[in-house]
Amino acid sequence: MTTSFPGNQQPEYQLTEALDIDYYDVFADISDADRAIWQRTREFGEAHVATMRQAWNDHHYPLEVAKAMGEAGLINDGVDHPDIEKMSPLAAGLVNMELSRIDGSMGTILAVQGGLALRSITMFGTEEQKAQYAKAIADFDFPAAFALTEPDHGSDSTGLSTIATRQDDGSFVIRGSKRWIGNGAAGGITVTFARVIDEGAEDHGKVRGFIVPQDADGYTGTPIRHKGSLRAIDQADIFYDDVKVGAEALIEGIKSFREVSQVLYATRIGVAWSALGHATAAFESALAYSTQRKQFGKYLAEHQMVQERLTRMLSELVSMQLYMIRIAELEAAGKLKATQAALAKYNNTRTARRIASDARDMLGGNGILVENGVIQHLADIEGIHTYEGTESVQALLVGRDITGHGAFA
Repeated sequence: MTTSFPGNQQPEYQLTEALDIDYYDVFADISDADRAIWQRTREFGEAHVATMRQAWNDHHYPLEVAKAMGEAGLINDGVDHPDIEKMSPLAAGLVNMELSRIDGSMGTILAVQGGLALRSITMFGTEEQKAQYAKAIADFDFPAAFALTEPDHGSDSTGLSTIATRQDDGSFVIRGSKRWIGNGAAGGITVTFARVIDEGAEDHGKVRGFIVPQDADGYTGTPIRHKGSLRAIDQADIFYDDVKVGAEALIEGIKSFREVSQVLYATRIGVAWSALGHATAAFESALAYSTQRKQFGKYLAEHQMVQERLTRMLSELVSMQLYMIRIAELEAAGKLKATQAALAKYNNTRTARRIASDARDMLGGNGILVENGVIQHLADIEGIHTYEGTESVQALLVGRDITGHGAFA
């Protein structure tokens, strides 16, 4: 016989459903086409959230979800290619935002596969490379990685140590290592950046890009374990032990680090959208919790201190939304500067951290339960706050622009 005691039943809270908080009607007037893509993304994400949450718990990369994302047309990240559905900058941002609101690892799958690898090839690849790889990457026929960061070169990625030695027949032998490479051990291709060694050649010492099959002899990719952030997608350590690739592997349009920077600045826009998605989820969970949880005889939402905290969080969320709607307008008009993208990334990841931290605190002990969403978003924000350029790097980029003085070491 079961004896029931007052208070021995755990209350059930509904904290992860979308509330569509848009206090300034920032997204009220978007086009029907953009809204349809946003809705398609929501339906996809909600259909796979349980799988992704379990994968996050298990530190497992569910490639079947990544493949399904490609099949749903959510990988293209707004790139321009005739075989890929064209999205407006706003629609591409909304996809990123919505995926990240539901699950940060899905947002990072998009950032790696579409934002970095796909963009590198569509922006700078030969016509043959675009024909071979662009649609296949967008469809996630295979994983694609973007290998820039090295064990000793993160923010100072202009000082790459990985080398590609040109051979007499025009092929290259790549030697070196990379770290924190999404999809780098997933069994596809890796867009690899290395410094060319060819005495007397015009590109000697320059950073060039290469398409490297992950099954090439000498290529070893090992997933990094024990992450506390973005646990449902693998980042890898990569070792290139004299990996030989043909001349056709060279991405012709990448002739220096300048072109790499163009890819990075474009993806920083995606990171800013992703931060908005995380912050939206955290704020909406805190708001929902305040209307469902009772303490001291009344709902949390009836307490003055809670209302003040929610208002402060909302003010920060609205500022992020306004940043991104303007970024989308500038991008669509072809007027967006790299430093404007850097400032959006700088602002949004910093602000998302504050919102998620407040939300976790407001949920009390329930805030550390993964099933309630907030602690996972808080952890995942730490990942996006760092990648595609740290807070300090973004500040130096903007600082150089507004002062005219470079302060990089």
